[in-house]
Amino acid sequence: MSDQLYQERIVELAKAKTGAGKLAAPTKSARRDNPLCGDRVTIDVRLDGHGRIAEIAHQVRGCLLCQASASALASVAVGRDLAGIATLRHDAERAIGRKEGEAGEPFSAFAPVAAHKSRQECVLLPFEALKEALS
Repeated sequence: MSDQLYQERIVELAKAKTGAGKLAAPTKSARRDNPLCGDRVTIDVRLDGHGRIAEIAHQVRGCLLCQASASALASVAVGRDLAGIATLRHDAERAIGRKEGEAGEPFSAFAPVAAHKSRQECVLLPFEALKEALS
């Protein structure tokens, strides 16, 4: 299963660690845990005066999928508000087979996860943490 699941693009996203770390003075932060697998994601955001993400950072204690998803999300989150993040989540859900249609970059990398329903929450956990931070 792991050879089929951990495609090169997913590994590259995880290794890139885009946005990994903490912000010195975040506007908001949120932590989400997945009790089924033990993944934990903490998201820090600094918002501009219009509710858009000016800066984002994440700390992930979890599997490669969760790390890759947080990195992918951080790579495209700046400049977006809560509605924009919801659009990105729909794209990720298309990639993992939960919504109809083709996923765009960088989330198309998660297409192999569609065949592994038990691992789909690993991809979505960073979105849950970010949604909570923006609420």
